[in-house]
Amino acid sequence: MEGVTTDDIRRTKELLVESGADIYQINTVRKHLSRVKGGGLAKAAFPARVLTLVLSDVVGDDLSTIASGPTVPDPTTFGDALDILEAFRLGDRLPASVRDHLEAGGRGEREETPGDDDPVFRHVTHVIVGGASTAMDAARRHAKKLGYTPLVLSSMFEGDTGELARFHAAVVREVRRFHRPAAPPVCLISGGETTVQVTGTGRGGRNSHFALEFAQAVAGIEGVLGLFAGSDGTDGPTDAAGAFASGDTISRGRQRGLEADEYIKNSDSYTYFQALGDLFITGPTRTNVMDIRLVCIV
Repeated sequence: MEGVTTDDIRRTKELLVESGADIYQINTVRKHLSRVKGGGLAKAAFPARVLTLVLSDVVGDDLSTIASGPTVPDPTTFGDALDILEAFRLGDRLPASVRDHLEAGGRGEREETPGDDDPVFRHVTHVIVGGASTAMDAARRHAKKLGYTPLVLSSMFEGDTGELARFHAAVVREVRRFHRPAAPPVCLISGGETTVQVTGTGRGGRNSHFALEFAQAVAGIEGVLGLFAGSDGTDGPTDAAGAFASGDTISRGRQRGLEADEYIKNSDSYTYFQALGDLFITGPTRTNVMDIRLVCIV
């Protein structure tokens, strides 16, 4: 939007991510800072016929959220965006241009994003060509080929990273102790996108944070190795896609004087796994179907 720079939008997104906002909340705000997102591209193209091929990086494949829905009706409003910023108490920390624009929109002084009843979507068609479920199916087939019993937990996990890491660890313990829902060798497969509230000044992303929380929860369990990675090759503001974690990750860390609790509190999981040599670095994959988690149990 006029007067709002790319750097202003980038900083706004960073503040939302650090506060623990999910992708739906982040994109609600971003849609109201762009002339392309939130149906803006369809509006610009009207009355041309538009075919949108969608690679989904959003839990549940919500078309209005994927890439902030450039050719999709927007169910959100300026008021929704302002409510999100208020909920995370970001008003005074926002770039002035962003705050002024959204407040003007809330007063009805800016044009709202197009909704369901807008004729600009009359000639728009959408086709989802790939997503998390596509990746999970491929992982399942390959795990089976390698001799594992594949267990696809879900392609739609979201919520707190630490809680989900402990859930995965609980499934590991069930498999190891009771051979339920299957006996080893087993490969747990899951996807989705979790959130982390940043509480420190360290480096990391949700996947390396997941790995460190998981490592704590499976500490001492033999025969378990997990990979937790962003499918786009980037985990937060780092050069890693994620990290590996196993039953001896915590003990190996202590041998180097590393206490996992301290690194979790300082949001510094990247540094922890860097010291162990257990970061997963791929470089940009040039695709994005959210996060992929693979846990092998033998």
